[in-house]
Amino acid sequence: MNKPETSPFHQKVIIVTGGANGIGKAIAKRFAERRAQVAVADADSENGAALCESLRQEGHEAAFFACDISQPDAAAAMISDVKNTFGSVDILINNAGISEFKPLFETDVTDWDRVLNTNLRGAFLCAKEAAKVMPERSAVVNISSTRALMSEPGSEAYAASKGGLLALTHALAVSLQDKRIRVNAVSPGWIHTGDPKSLREKDHRQHLTGRVGRPDDIARACLFLCDPENDFITGENLVIDGGMTRKMIYEH
Repeated sequence: MNKPETSPFHQKVIIVTGGANGIGKAIAKRFAERRAQVAVADADSENGAALCESLRQEGHEAAFFACDISQPDAAAAMISDVKNTFGSVDILINNAGISEFKPLFETDVTDWDRVLNTNLRGAFLCAKEAAKVMPERSAVVNISSTRALMSEPGSEAYAASKGGLLALTHALAVSLQDKRIRVNAVSPGWIHTGDPKSLREKDHRQHLTGRVGRPDDIARACLFLCDPENDFITGENLVIDGGMTRKMIYEH
């Protein structure tokens, strides 16, 4: 890992959608520590503003942008505001998403649209608008999920949105090749964002690594994919799940 003083992200401008909490917050903090200029975009104004204030107090450059990417014009306005504030957009992490699960026969079109508009349409719009102003050797990372590849009951909208993100990833990688913008996805497995004491031993044992995932596991993956030295990686999906989806499960 590059030390901050030799960081490839020094003065690069990164947008983290859904950056106020959980995985997005961890991503924002890790890039800030590597001297990036961090734009946190989120509908959660209270936590988003508090995170950026905390980062500034630690000597980092950060600004909060209130944005609900489920709204059609929100992405364009947010990208424009970030460009006007920092002067560039070099990295986009499409992390914003809502996780809603509802029995199939109780899921209506309103439920479907709410999830798809945030998780998939919002990512598409943010990527399209950011790519208009990104310089060569920029990077986009879409945060998908292992639920794009496997499911539990009642996850139709969420699974479809995350599966769509994987398809969007390779489509964008092809469309943006002439601009030398790389586009990749990260598919987290079980990433615990709450109190670690609430986890049980059998939760950890479901993973080949012997533990449930942490937000920093995803943040480090984003650092890797966005490093310009890794410019031979595009259109890919990196599964970060502690090997959970490689483990065969039998009833005993």
